[in-house]
Amino acid sequence: MKKKILALSLLAAVVAGFTSCSKDELSCESVIKSSKTADTEFDKWLHKNFLMPYNIQIQWRYEDNESDMSYYDIPADSAQSVELAHIIKYTCIEAYTEAAGIDFTRRYFPKLFSFLGSFEYENNGNIKLGTAEGGKKIRLLGVNHLDNVKNNREYLDEFYLKTIHHEFVHIVNQTKDYPREFGKITATAYVNDSWSSDAYRDGFEKRGFVSAYSQKEEREDFAEIVSTYIISTPEQWKAILEKAIILDANNNPAKEQPGLTAIEKKLEIAKRYYKEAFKVDLDKVRDLVIERENDVVNGSYNIKKLN
Repeated sequence: MKKKILALSLLAAVVAGFTSCSKDELSCESVIKSSKTADTEFDKWLHKNFLMPYNIQIQWRYEDNESDMSYYDIPADSAQSVELAHIIKYTCIEAYTEAAGIDFTRRYFPKLFSFLGSFEYENNGNIKLGTAEGGKKIRLLGVNHLDNVKNNREYLDEFYLKTIHHEFVHIVNQTKDYPREFGKITATAYVNDSWSSDAYRDGFEKRGFVSAYSQKEEREDFAEIVSTYIISTPEQWKAILEKAIILDANNNPAKEQPGLTAIEKKLEIAKRYYKEAFKVDLDKVRDLVIERENDVVNGSYNIKKLN
């Protein structure tokens, strides 16, 4: 009871201190400050370029509830966060906007990007590049490594941009599902979590997949074929198809090419799905993405300016 009375007395004293001030006291200003951090020039730029036109929020400051407590996460570097925000805006959001219209981007693009400084490493040796939640949020990891790869388009795709395109496919699929015929093409070839084992890391093209991860399940296969196609130049896509070709004993292309046929059928279904469901031309999206990525890596697009 004494402890309770003491606590109430202290609380009353604190309240009195906030509501009155005598000339004998040093200051009337409360020592308790607002938890809100003052907006930086970057915050103002994000408000103008993401929130206002697209209702998209970039969460670049570290927040516990956006990190995975199973991993050692660190805050994203502010300077590299500026650069990544520019790259996302120019090569992803604005590419889709030009190809499909701003209404498409506003409606379907994820509404929150959360930046974290480090990648997340799993016990099996896999590196987690990013995650999507509920069709609304994408966590992008490894932001503090951006400066090491920003001038190399393939690395930029591998570590950041393909993740965004891949997760965006999942979001679009949640709105309108892709045709069920897609999953029948390689129905017996999905291997779940074994996709990262030695047996499946190579030769996946000949089995009808564009990446090792495609072999996990049908839903990931669809996201991989779309995202891989979007970031591939015609020459890069041709190289993928060539790896799918099976050679006979005389080192000539075999009569039957199940892997090549499967990849081509999957891409045809994906293109038709985007055209019929959303009136989006994937070829146009790809051309714009590649053109804009080239602008970034060759330095013709400024990824540092905030005015």
